[in-house]
Amino acid sequence: MLLVSGCGKKQQPISVLNGKIKKEVISFSPKISGRIAEIYVQEGQTVKVGDTLAKLDLPEVAAKIKQTEGLTIAANAQEQMARNGATKNQLNQLKAKQRGIQEQFQFAQSSFARAKNMFNDSLMSPQNFEEVQAKYLGAKAQLDAVNAEYNDIVNGTRLEKLEMAAGQTVQANGAMQEVQTAYRERYIIATNDMEIETITLNKGELATAGYALFTGYIPQSTYFRFTVPESKIEKFKKSSALNMQVPYNKMEITGKIVSIKQMAKYADITTAFPDYDPGDAVYEIKVMPVNLSAANDLLVNANILLN
Repeated sequence: MLLVSGCGKKQQPISVLNGKIKKEVISFSPKISGRIAEIYVQEGQTVKVGDTLAKLDLPEVAAKIKQTEGLTIAANAQEQMARNGATKNQLNQLKAKQRGIQEQFQFAQSSFARAKNMFNDSLMSPQNFEEVQAKYLGAKAQLDAVNAEYNDIVNGTRLEKLEMAAGQTVQANGAMQEVQTAYRERYIIATNDMEIETITLNKGELATAGYALFTGYIPQSTYFRFTVPESKIEKFKKSSALNMQVPYNKMEITGKIVSIKQMAKYADITTAFPDYDPGDAVYEIKVMPVNLSAANDLLVNANILLN
């Protein structure tokens, strides 16, 4: 019985922590909605900052540019006309109009004087006198209006009109700049180096603003993530070195702990079979490889072992 008992005794297993290989995730999205006209990259390709990833078709924005161009031309012409004043032909036309209304007023004034005398002598009815008086007052109002218009042109355009015309020009130029900026957004440009993992849409499909069209990883951003229960966290210190092994290629790798933070209860547990009390807090350990170049080709989400 003692012999059987001795043979049946098992050796205590070495404590191994199972983690995951991770990379920093990045995505590129269009700022405005449009239909995909061209895609210039492929999944698995590494792109650099400034590379063109795709082109969108924006017919609405192109039409808006045409409309804004017309508004800008009209506003600039209006401002220029306000600053230059009336042309010689316009001034001659206004003078002729002024003379014609002046003659009409003089005739109405004479008629009114005669009608007034006749009315005072009881030779004209009140209704007829009021009709002559109304014509006289109307002619006077027309003469005052044309004189004011003539003086306005001769003395130059008012400052308020110049400022109003200038404001319309600024507004039109701002609208033009806005639509041109929107039109430039038809090209989706990489703002960071990226290893493309997923292209979510195909040519001809509609890409909405903010939708992640290209998703991938930042190169040279590989790190390792382990979850450790509260009962074992005292074994790990920030900046301490760790030796790890990648099971799928038997690669030995050295890393350094860069952060230790508590995880929320609903967070993802990296360790496959964590040995911890459900009441314990769980902590995430982030480990950066000492040799980033060697770790850059490791598969994302693959297992990594820590003794």
